[in-house]
Amino acid sequence: MPPKRAAERILDVAEELFYREGIRAVGIEEIVREAGVTKPSLYRAFASKDDLAAAYLKRYDVAFWERFAAAEAEFPDDPRAQVLAFFGRVERRAARPASRGCGLTNAAAEFADEAHPARLVCIASKAALRQRLREKALAMGASDAEGLGDGLMMLFEGANAGTHAFPENRPAASLVRAAEWLIRGALAAQD
Repeated sequence: MPPKRAAERILDVAEELFYREGIRAVGIEEIVREAGVTKPSLYRAFASKDDLAAAYLKRYDVAFWERFAAAEAEFPDDPRAQVLAFFGRVERRAARPASRGCGLTNAAAEFADEAHPARLVCIASKAALRQRLREKALAMGASDAEGLGDGLMMLFEGANAGTHAFPENRPAASLVRAAEWLIRGALAAQD
């Protein structure tokens, strides 16, 4: 295989460091050193650290939606099973010792400025997930699809946030069960 271009190496290193340590905690010097490139190479590829952070989050977002699509493909005509399969993937990822939850959620917490390029990626992705979960709830037949979708969104965010507070025995281990209870309760409440 041909060697990776400098921009790819920079983004690979940034992805690992930003996820593990947080975007603000990682300096350009560390990225340059780990990627084996020069600062001018970094700045030719990315105009600023903010642009590098946004590129990392866009890459993270693509991988996130690939995992969501895999759950949909597994159960093409069953929105309930799709959501539970997706949550199963989240549950397994959250159980990994190195998991720091959702990189998008973490970045959104780091950047309060609504116009920050990294925050814009996060907010767009979270809005899309919220809408998708509401659509899944509607497809399940929920009379309050917005409420069920938002409840599922809160479960997702809570499972990810819990990785920070619970290094062991994480509550995310109950994510699928909690989602099942929430869905069952929402659908039964309309009978």
